[in-house]
Amino acid sequence: MAVLKVIEVLANSSKGWEDAAANAVAQASKSVKNIRSVYLNEQSATVKDGEITDYRVNVKITFEVN
Repeated sequence: MAVLKVIEVLANSSKGWEDAAANAVAQASKSVKNIRSVYLNEQSATVKDGEITDYRVNVKITFEVN
């Protein structure tokens, strides 16, 4: 039986939401092992002069606890 844990991570990117989600997983994987999945919980963006300047995501990352 596997025990799974979920953490919530906030990340951003100037490229897009997909890149922001990838940044969240990359950063979390530096200290969390056995990541199983990522759930995109929320998306937002900052706008300056009518253009999106920063994409932000709130993700839930699931990993197996040893």
